[in-house]
Amino acid sequence: MTPSTPSFVDAREKIDYDIVIVGGGPAGLATAIRTKQLDPEASVVVLEKGSELGAHILSGAVMDPRAINELLPNWKELGAPLNQPVAGDEFLFLGERRSVRTPDFLVPRCFRNNGNYVISLGKVAKWLGQHAESLGVEIFSGFAATEVLYGRGGRVMGVATGNMGVGRNGERTPTFQPGVELGGKYTIFAEGARGQLGRQLIERFGLAEGRDPVSYAIGLKEVWEIDPARAKPGLVVHTAGWPMRSDTFGGGFLYHLEDHRVSLGFVIGLDYQNPWLSPFDEFQRWKTHPAIRAHIEGGRRIGYGARAINNGFPQSLPKTVFPGGALVGCDAGYLNAARIKGSHAAIKTGMLAAEAACAALREGRSGDELTAYPQAFARSWLHEELRESRNFKLWFKGGAVVGTLMTGVEQWLMPKLGIRTPPWTLHGRRADHSSLRPADQCEPIAYPKPDGKLSFDRLSSVYLSNTHHAEDQPVHLSLRDAAVPVAVNLRIYAGPESRYCPASVYEFLKNDKGEDRLQINAQNCIHCKTCDIKDPTQNIVWIAPQGGDGPSYDSM
Repeated sequence: MTPSTPSFVDAREKIDYDIVIVGGGPAGLATAIRTKQLDPEASVVVLEKGSELGAHILSGAVMDPRAINELLPNWKELGAPLNQPVAGDEFLFLGERRSVRTPDFLVPRCFRNNGNYVISLGKVAKWLGQHAESLGVEIFSGFAATEVLYGRGGRVMGVATGNMGVGRNGERTPTFQPGVELGGKYTIFAEGARGQLGRQLIERFGLAEGRDPVSYAIGLKEVWEIDPARAKPGLVVHTAGWPMRSDTFGGGFLYHLEDHRVSLGFVIGLDYQNPWLSPFDEFQRWKTHPAIRAHIEGGRRIGYGARAINNGFPQSLPKTVFPGGALVGCDAGYLNAARIKGSHAAIKTGMLAAEAACAALREGRSGDELTAYPQAFARSWLHEELRESRNFKLWFKGGAVVGTLMTGVEQWLMPKLGIRTPPWTLHGRRADHSSLRPADQCEPIAYPKPDGKLSFDRLSSVYLSNTHHAEDQPVHLSLRDAAVPVAVNLRIYAGPESRYCPASVYEFLKNDKGEDRLQINAQNCIHCKTCDIKDPTQNIVWIAPQGGDGPSYDSM
């Protein structure tokens, strides 16, 4: 069944703006702020599907301030929540019980964080939103953009928000409110990785033609309050090795914030091959390592979330402009996987798109391609930064030893020799969903039972994400073919959706006749979009639920 949303188009109101921005994260808000800086009279609107700005924002996060320095040079005086400078870096190689710290002088440049800040990106998004509103930007939170509006010649003319108060079977309920059409001379899409509308635009306009397949990972994160005696504000720890096997890309992070809080998490490449692997359980197991538990033991877990992230290799970046609009931030794929950082890239690309749009508005243009945006990116420091790390994750396809060795060559040795950019370029050939091997060709993985102190189960974790979905609405997770999960995924791959989902959305159960069936617990969905990426048959389709639904992250 292909997902559909009742349109009720005849009932929709339309509002016109100069610039329509889809997504209230750092990319979208930077676009809005830069637009108003350059053209205070421009009408700008930001749509955010979360209940409030920051509600759906999840990131590690260590922030490189280079882009925000350019956007708002006086951000300190304005009260930006960048309060904790990085005070030290550690890079650990983990064995099952032991760890080896890399000497500081051998740490590759991509893992050096001098001058950066440990932050809550959700708090930064809220602050950016307040500043945008002070400049006259209209921000509508709790409204999901679910439809791209097209005009003459197929150019993008804006977006429409989803209808509210639609029943499970598509019928109007007593609380029905039609969506709103927001027309724009230019529409900027800043939905984050695997954006629903961005994905449609890439396909419609052929924006990925001639590019390598996009590479994704899943990032899982928790926030802990720890014993003040264990707090080391500003300490940044990254790990490689255990519990990942040598053929799987993955690693951990642990960042000490102010107020004796720690954010920690695990990133696993979604090109993993073993269908028995569970990213959630690998994360829980990682926390029990002596080198990690030393930071959090005796503390209290206060937050949980997960999100798919993309790896911004220039080889896989799509064309970012099309008639009437542009992709910015992670909607396009601008994230530096080697540095595990994307917020600076999001802000910078938002600024570049805004500058191109404002120049077009001054010339009286609308609905054409903002070619000045990709041209400016090609001249930017961000382009050079991504080129320097363009091979990072691809080396790990040869295994952990090769990946570690070549990361050292490209990110440590070559800079020592005065070579900033590798003279070679690797290419990916397969999409992540095609990497799974049949279950009978792989070794099952036995995960330990959670102890409730350091490691936890999925449902108690989802509870901490404050996730809510109105029960009487169309299910936002749909199957193109309802027979495929059992006939293909369960039979060949042992039902990987029950393991790669970090929120227990997918369960294989028996019906009254003892036959297998897939149950979709959409109410648990934390909008990570891993299923939309990793499903081996690409049978699962994620669409935005009713506006305001989903997780409500607090300071993630």
